[in-house]
Amino acid sequence: MTERERLVQLLVERSVRTGDFVLASGARSSYYVDCRTTTTHAEGLYLVGRLGFAALPEPHPDVIGGLTMGADPVACAIAHASWIAGRPVHAFSVRKEPKAHGTGRRIEGSFRPGQRVVVVEDVITSGGSALRACEAVWTEGGEIVGVLALVDREEGGREAIEAAGYPVRTLFGISELLRASERSSTSVPPQTPETPQSHA
Repeated sequence: MTERERLVQLLVERSVRTGDFVLASGARSSYYVDCRTTTTHAEGLYLVGRLGFAALPEPHPDVIGGLTMGADPVACAIAHASWIAGRPVHAFSVRKEPKAHGTGRRIEGSFRPGQRVVVVEDVITSGGSALRACEAVWTEGGEIVGVLALVDREEGGREAIEAAGYPVRTLFGISELLRASERSSTSVPPQTPETPQSHA
């Protein structure tokens, strides 16, 4: 099994849920992707970092980050992988609102004006969260060279971001994860005392 195949497996097992959900965009959906249950899992964090680092555009950006909190573990995972690879790319986080005390910053972490930036996102739906992060980075003087997302829900968000002038790369489309989920559900044997299943 490749690292990519294993990350698909983890996302299906830990992050893809079916039911009736209201998304951040306000739309309703029959499924929900909570990437944080994978990006904060030790193995998931490692794989997101490895695959995310490999997906960064060349030449590499100076820093990566996005809107808290979904983007935070993605950015930190990639930053860690970049250090291990000997090509460090540092991380930052964009607050949803500026701090009302202290420095009043909206961007926290290893970001400085003039740096080349890739904005990261865990899930793209409408593209609104990534565009808010892009606006904050641009306002603070960053040079945005692209957007990288773990999962694209394939609902027009990628196109909205690209229409704003930012190239987009994604590791997975939701159609791939849903197909993998269907295959997984049909291949699981009935649970009996002889075939125990782990729910870790």
